[in-house]
Amino acid sequence: MNTVVQGPKFVVARGEGVWLWDDAGDRYLDGTASLWYCNVGHGRREIADAVHRQMTRLEAYTVYGDFANAPALELSERLAAHAPVADPRIILTCGGGESIETAAKLARRYFAALGRPERVHLISRTGGYHGLHGIGTGIIGMDRFREGFGPMVESSSVVPHDSAAALEAEILRVGPERVAAFFAEPVIGAGGVHPPSPEYFASVAEICRRHGVLFIVDSVICGFARMGNWFGIERFGVSPDMIVFAKGVSSGYLPLGGVVTAGAIAEPFWDRPGNPFHHGTTYAGHPACSAAAMANLDILEREDLFTVALEVETHLDAAMRTLEDHPLVREVRSGTGVMAAVELTEEALVERGVRPADVFAEARARGVILRAVPNALLVSPPLVIAWEQIEHLVSTLRAALDAVAAR
Repeated sequence: MNTVVQGPKFVVARGEGVWLWDDAGDRYLDGTASLWYCNVGHGRREIADAVHRQMTRLEAYTVYGDFANAPALELSERLAAHAPVADPRIILTCGGGESIETAAKLARRYFAALGRPERVHLISRTGGYHGLHGIGTGIIGMDRFREGFGPMVESSSVVPHDSAAALEAEILRVGPERVAAFFAEPVIGAGGVHPPSPEYFASVAEICRRHGVLFIVDSVICGFARMGNWFGIERFGVSPDMIVFAKGVSSGYLPLGGVVTAGAIAEPFWDRPGNPFHHGTTYAGHPACSAAAMANLDILEREDLFTVALEVETHLDAAMRTLEDHPLVREVRSGTGVMAAVELTEEALVERGVRPADVFAEARARGVILRAVPNALLVSPPLVIAWEQIEHLVSTLRAALDAVAAR
């Protein structure tokens, strides 16, 4: 907040495709798809038209108890048809953070319904980002987001993001009879774009099965073609107990998220009397938001952005790798999904006092929007980005690094 007070505000006025314009009329390449979500690009008229049509019929009405609306039902059926989860059921929400809350509460409530209320412990990974609602803040894998708020989730812990053995050791330390769920992103996103090793998810899925721990995949960033498939986790050949989604489901045109849950997790609530799941929000299943998502999914399928994303992934990876020789760069992480990170060297960060925010500012001054985190610059453009636009993004990032290095 203090930074905003001290400097001029960056006011985004409009967008089209991969481009943004500020209120002064200057153009920028959106290298982050806003906050990882504008998969189909800005300004898609058919999404706006679909929302308008829906709002002229029914703008909004609560989905709670036995209330429903046609767009929410249609969207749920469509998502279930593509979900890599056994006998999938859909719970709609308004975004990723709300979906994490829902999945965590459902995991704990599930075990309580089975007569095991002591299974409440939640495990997540270093670098994992799960939104900033209460439970998401409590299990996030980055200390800076938890500091100053006091304890948020009393029974939780974090394990190294790249070690299946560490997960099993933590389950055994806590006691399998006390652990409810393990949360993991297919590729860690906001925590620095860390892809898993090829065998990682097969190992953790087997560990969770063996100990009766629910395996919850947070696909908020990785879903809806960013990794060339529907939910990201398909790439690793495993079937989780729940999938949390948001962002790309509507490309951010209206807020929407949700949880895909296996039928076995739903069974105590659907098929047994006296087991309510007391949970819900005012705007979950919002018909206009659902209409936006349906139109967005139409674009993903019609333009086959699943295949396009794999091609973009290859081109982006090749272009980003050209930055590996820069003196400020320690590592480039890319090649698994349309996302990448450029991590700065320890010497640059500590000895020279270089901040990723400095590189971010230089890139923005040159017309490219990136995302700065404490030790890296992140890239996650709309999936409709063209090859020459990728080259422009990367050459501008190099120029920004050069400018900071020359100070």
